Amino acid sequence: QVQLVESGGGLVQAGGSLRLSCAASARTFDYYAVGWFRQAPGKERDFVAAVGWSTTSTRYADSVKGRFTISRDSAKNTVYLQMNNLLIEDTAVYYCAGARSLPGVLPPAQGGSYDYWGQGTQVTVSS
Repeated sequence: QVQLVESGGGLVQAGGSLRLSCAASARTFDYYAVGWFRQAPGKERDFVAAVGWSTTSTRYADSVKGRFTISRDSAKNTVYLQMNNLLIEDTAVYYCAGARSLPGVLPPAQGGSYDYWGQGTQVTVSS
């Protein structure tokens, strides 16, 4: 069982930045792909970004490419989502999710591929 805890959400003006963190309880977190998803009120959950075993194995939603960066710190069992140039439409609850993976495998973008989820952290972007 893996427990994931998100933090770093908050209120920020459009054009600002936030860094979300996803801390994991598992010592074998390095063997997990980690994805970030978001859900705005009244909308479906959307894929944002994901990272595989290696930080070089990443994928992003088109809407965040060039603005968001996902990374992982193995020593801290933590995955980060650096969000720059935030837009009002980035407002949502952000969730991190984990799935056992293999080296060299691109992390999945489908929520159904993930087994463990955090409780979410609210990100609100104001004008």
